[in-house]
Amino acid sequence: MSTMKDAASEFLARKRVAVTGVSRTPKGHGSNVVYQRLRDRGYQVFAINPNADQVEGDRCYPDLSSVPEEIEAVVIGTRPELADATMRECVDLGIRYVWMHRGPGAGSVSASATEYGRQHGVTVIDGGCPCMFDPTADVGHKIARLILSATGGVPRTIRTD
Repeated sequence: MSTMKDAASEFLARKRVAVTGVSRTPKGHGSNVVYQRLRDRGYQVFAINPNADQVEGDRCYPDLSSVPEEIEAVVIGTRPELADATMRECVDLGIRYVWMHRGPGAGSVSASATEYGRQHGVTVIDGGCPCMFDPTADVGHKIARLILSATGGVPRTIRTD
């Protein structure tokens, strides 16, 4: 077991991150917020959306396998029912850090994807948002982290076995 803060720090130490579910119409879309924040903080970020060639002014890839560079970590920002396929692709590609985004509501968390990833040696953060933790945090996300930690939207510990 690892604390959420430690797991977030370990995830955010990875500098080449793919974000799934980045939208062509970014206004208020969670994946786009994460994508922009990581990019603005100096991460090399890869947008993943099978229905777009470009998002946020950057090239977009249909899936993780299409990214020509090594991906160190993935933020899943799609509907939960798509998380299983993404997790399987992460395992196939040897990606060892996956964060399933969750703000208020169900977010992108899938129990079966979480379990599959953990069974295959992936550190899976199943809730919360990378923007809630330094070095990517802002005040609004830090407040959301406090609230969602109290209500179960952000896990307190992450199973790392």
